[in-house]
Amino acid sequence: MKLLPQTEHLDLDGPIAHFQTHGFARLGPVLTEGSACRLADRAQALMQGEHPVPGMFFQHDSPTGRYEDLRFNAGWVGPSERYRKLEKLELDPLFASFIENPLFERITRRLLGETVYLYRSVLWNKAPGVGMAVPWHQDDGVFWGLDRPPFLQIWTALDDAPPEAGCLEVVPGSHRGGLATPAGGTITDACLKAADAEAVKTSLPARRGESILVHNHTWHRTGRNRTDSPRRAISISFLDEETRCTRRRRAPRQFKRLFSPG
Repeated sequence: MKLLPQTEHLDLDGPIAHFQTHGFARLGPVLTEGSACRLADRAQALMQGEHPVPGMFFQHDSPTGRYEDLRFNAGWVGPSERYRKLEKLELDPLFASFIENPLFERITRRLLGETVYLYRSVLWNKAPGVGMAVPWHQDDGVFWGLDRPPFLQIWTALDDAPPEAGCLEVVPGSHRGGLATPAGGTITDACLKAADAEAVKTSLPARRGESILVHNHTWHRTGRNRTDSPRRAISISFLDEETRCTRRRRAPRQFKRLFSPG
């Protein structure tokens, strides 16, 4: 995957300071147009079953378009442009080459240390005219099964993501309060009201190829895609070398190490 030339010497001090204070930060354009298009085309091929990757996880949009009506554990249901989530992108060589790009290596080693692991890599897809809205939530909690809070993810647009296509929205500074509820995940109405989330939220429209740092505990959501074009984005969540899986019903997960040592 080709990054834009300016990423090689991108000054990270400003974005990292903003990320630590506000819970998010724009990195600006990262991918070349050609690379973003290649990844978007690969995503489309995966959803249509043209490029099968054993072990990849699929979740389809709900039939009603409501988040509350999602079907869990259905997996692959046949060729469709309406899969909302494809997980384990690292199993695909093209996506794997993007995940381990030099800019992300610089950022993760700066924030997590020399040894970096992958928690998850996900394609978030909103089909034209029907892609569902995702409510306010945090990316941590009991379901994540980790012995310490994760805090670093990088979100990258593969298509233009204006507000009408369901761009990312955040509540600045919300990460500083930790998990809103012990279980994590979706933010309760009571918490949203107490924080006056609708009044203080910030929209983060993005152009194809742009990347944004997002703290796992930052309250964020995405709207419905009301345009005639798909809105696809990749989210990668990283861990430091001390983080361990706490699940007990099955063997603890062994996380994939990223980047070459040294």
